[in-house]
Amino acid sequence: MPSPANPANAANPANPANLAIQAQLRHPEILHMSKPHHQARAAKQPSPHPPLQFTPLGDTAPFTPSVQRPVRIRARTMPADSHFEPHRHAWAQLAYCASGIVQVTSQQHATGADQVTYIVPPSRAVWIAPGAKHAITVIESAEFCTLYIDPSVVPLDWSGCRVMVVSSLMRELIHALDVPAPDAREPMIVPLLLHEITHATIQALGVPMPHPQSGDKRLRALCEAVLRAPAERATLAEWAVDIGASERTVARLFRTELATSFQQWRQQAVLAHALPLLARGTPVSHVAALSGYASDSAFSAMFKAAMGQPPSQFMDKNGL
Repeated sequence: MPSPANPANAANPANPANLAIQAQLRHPEILHMSKPHHQARAAKQPSPHPPLQFTPLGDTAPFTPSVQRPVRIRARTMPADSHFEPHRHAWAQLAYCASGIVQVTSQQHATGADQVTYIVPPSRAVWIAPGAKHAITVIESAEFCTLYIDPSVVPLDWSGCRVMVVSSLMRELIHALDVPAPDAREPMIVPLLLHEITHATIQALGVPMPHPQSGDKRLRALCEAVLRAPAERATLAEWAVDIGASERTVARLFRTELATSFQQWRQQAVLAHALPLLARGTPVSHVAALSGYASDSAFSAMFKAAMGQPPSQFMDKNGL
């Protein structure tokens, strides 16, 4: 059963960082206002938000995987602003949408306190490890599909969450398995689908965040400020001044708490901001400006290095 909603929950979609991501995705124009850098960074406290209305998770019993049927599919049409409260399953889950955009916030591992937020367009999917607490928010109305996968077929080294590229074959296999009753083809489809999943291209996407309770509060304040203003191009030294710490201290906190550098983390934050804009057809030049890039070419180079394809090709593959 789902866990009760709790603002302190590591996978809670109502925490300031996740609300900041959701706000910028719905209203990117607010990030394009001209104001001095120090004023942009000074606005540390997010504006009040109304309480989230959670969508019932519903009965998962009809979709529970087993050794006999190791992959089960649950497909639903979800309107924008749907929120599934933090919960966990005994099985693994692959979150995928045939259309629309979802945000998945999850523990990186079932036993860890670390939290990662992923923005999932149709060409990507998020693998959620068995037992990892997670919450899902629908950013754009989505044909949302979750694959429940029995632990008996989960690779031993797949204990963490990850983002994968959804190949054309994987997409068609998922659709073929989405039938109202057991299909004679299922025993042939499932092994091929599992092969596609375990051999899919993995991408280093996702925005890790310090733990709400045990993480360093200065680091979390900095991360939340960057998420609220992804176009802000301040240096780490400038951000450090705003939170009352030295540049060296903040750099160390990024390494020890998030296992990344500030530059690498900021790139993930920018991608989380840019992906849904591109997926809904926003011109590359506009997305580049909203992401703090002075030129389309610089933004495209960063995007290609991270995603393996230029933004124009990404838009084409999403049917735009």
